[in-house]
Amino acid sequence: MLTDHTRFLLGVNPAPGSGELSVIFCGEGDPVGGHKIGPAVHDYYLIHTVISGSGLFVAGGQTFECKAGDTFFIFPGELFSYEADANDPWRYAWVAFTGTAAYGLLGKIGVTTDRPVIRGAARRALPLLRRIRTLLERAESPQLADLESAGYLRLLLAAYGAASGAHAAAESRSDMERQIVQAVRLLSTNYAQPISIDRLARSFGYHRTHFSTMFRRAVGLSPKQYLLKIRMERAASLLMTALPIEQVASSVGFGDPLYFSKQFRRWSGLSPTDYRNAKRRPEEP
Repeated sequence: MLTDHTRFLLGVNPAPGSGELSVIFCGEGDPVGGHKIGPAVHDYYLIHTVISGSGLFVAGGQTFECKAGDTFFIFPGELFSYEADANDPWRYAWVAFTGTAAYGLLGKIGVTTDRPVIRGAARRALPLLRRIRTLLERAESPQLADLESAGYLRLLLAAYGAASGAHAAAESRSDMERQIVQAVRLLSTNYAQPISIDRLARSFGYHRTHFSTMFRRAVGLSPKQYLLKIRMERAASLLMTALPIEQVASSVGFGDPLYFSKQFRRWSGLSPTDYRNAKRRPEEP
């Protein structure tokens, strides 16, 4: 038993996938009064649904008081903290997940980094959260557990969407504007994965040419150019480490190190090795 919880249940995915959506772990617990997590940053999505009690959730410079029935969403790369009320600590259930479709699906239900709380979703959400946890606890086949938990996660997100009042507020932006924001976030966080711009455009319901035109109008670069920029900037950062060139290439979405070197030289004017040496040379005695 954890000393900061009077009850703590956890199911862990034995074989999380790397596709559109995959649960990492799912749990339920009763923290003690004043129990706090953060400030911290995760590299995955994390959802908490409050069963009873109350507490504070802080993210994006905003503070939210959450009570029974409320759900708060933590995005990867976003600074957050949350703390149980000292006198009436919350009980909650949670699920963590990753996937290339995660950000877009959250956008569809009205959840963004600016609007990370949904009120009144517990009645529909809790049975699904508990189902995900128990199937992970009792998983006999790791691959089937990943597949089944991802299916229940989609049902869970739909339940949150049904309870969300954020759709009306989101309509103040055009569909295209919101989808461009989603596309930028997806490209910025999934650059290490194989990404088809054509498939990305079709996932938003647009032809590639029209989508690229609107993306360029909003961002100043085509989707392909933006993705290359993100990958090259990340590669430049990784070249300051001891990672071999092959691993730098694979870390930014290039399966072929020679093709990566060609693209990096075109972007920076130097080969990856020359770039690494040039950046290190001023530090040498």
